[in-house]
Amino acid sequence: MRLIVGGDVETTGFDSEKGDRIIEVAFQIWDFDTRRKVKEIEQRINPLRTIPPAATAVHGIVLEDLRECPTWEKVAPIVAKALGLAKVFVAHNVMFDGPFIGLELARIGLEVPNIDSFCTMENGRWATPTGKSPNLGELCWALNVPYDPSKAHAAMYDVDCMMQCLWKGIDLGYYKLPIAA
Repeated sequence: MRLIVGGDVETTGFDSEKGDRIIEVAFQIWDFDTRRKVKEIEQRINPLRTIPPAATAVHGIVLEDLRECPTWEKVAPIVAKALGLAKVFVAHNVMFDGPFIGLELARIGLEVPNIDSFCTMENGRWATPTGKSPNLGELCWALNVPYDPSKAHAAMYDVDCMMQCLWKGIDLGYYKLPIAA
């Protein structure tokens, strides 16, 4: 079984090296060959720090929503294990999600799994008339995947939309994952 993990995180900001933290993680683990979803992981996380209003404006999460949630130290082993099972990590902005997850795992002393990654955004330039990297809504529109902007930036919603786009993009020949070789 060749597993891939589609993932997304919501955070307190853009830079984990400067103290920003993951506040929501969502993964879907898929069998690449059968296209069967094997497992979902969705967890909100108490960052033990404030969430700036600019971040809340994006994802709608405030610290009060997270007070009873586990900390990253409790969630990180689950994240590391899920990534360790996969051959490829897929994200809509892998240059944000991948390093952020990796730095957060390393920060607490967990090994960062060495797997390939695939970015549906960077590899989705075909989806826009100007060739710019599409946001998730634009990618969904190009692939006729239903997308509700009012649900955007909820991690599992974004992963679900992204994975629908991934499979359609593979079928249409727009995407080729490193696992397919």
